[in-house]
Amino acid sequence: MLKKICTVLATACAVTACITSPTGRSQLILLPDSQVDQMGLQAFETLKRDKPISNNARLNQVANCIAGNITQTIGGGNWEVVVFEDDSFNAFALPGNKIGVYSGLFKLVENQDQLAAVIGHEIGHVLAKHSAERASQELAVNQGMSILQAMTNPQSTMGKAAFGMLGLGAEYGVLMPYGRTQESESDIIGVDLMAKAGFDPRQSINLWQRMSQATQGQQTAEFMSTHPSHATRIRDLEQHMPQAMGLFQQAQATGRRPQCQ
Repeated sequence: MLKKICTVLATACAVTACITSPTGRSQLILLPDSQVDQMGLQAFETLKRDKPISNNARLNQVANCIAGNITQTIGGGNWEVVVFEDDSFNAFALPGNKIGVYSGLFKLVENQDQLAAVIGHEIGHVLAKHSAERASQELAVNQGMSILQAMTNPQSTMGKAAFGMLGLGAEYGVLMPYGRTQESESDIIGVDLMAKAGFDPRQSINLWQRMSQATQGQQTAEFMSTHPSHATRIRDLEQHMPQAMGLFQQAQATGRRPQCQ
């Protein structure tokens, strides 16, 4: 079965447009951006309907400030940021310029830079078109699946699968994590984004150390279970840190010094 799937994907890549991710990785993308954006918009509206939204002005101000500084480095645009009342150490970004931050994350981070590391990582998934990549792989194997139609009923089997492609499957009872390659790619993209915005990229390592301590001896939170191990993530970030620090120093030199505390 795996051989068949790989053959289908290879054939599709040969006859359709394969694109290159921000880190130089070849990707199979069968869906237009407009359709993937519509998936993200529909998913976000469903979450806002189903999950309680925080009215805490301070949390919303901090989340919007950090996201705003990061998105300015990629051309700005109108990004909607919502803080959800949920104790999980979680956040997400969706195609269509949507960002969700869970209130529990604020209890974990020590400063704006650590929260920027999470938000930057999630925006990295969007910039690298990971949702489109996952959906395209599914389409290549199961031709004819109506993704948008399935998303109208997130409790259905197909609806859960569709939300899973966006990295939101756990919200509706199915865990469909991004692949390790995609997660590691978003780590690198995210730490560069936060550095370009003037957030200290060294705090990304401190963040994952805190995550490790917070989840030690407990069932790993959904956000962590879909990511590389703490040790692997920290090692990769340390190796990439010289480049990220160069971007950070350039940002500081041009006056990028966010004050989102």
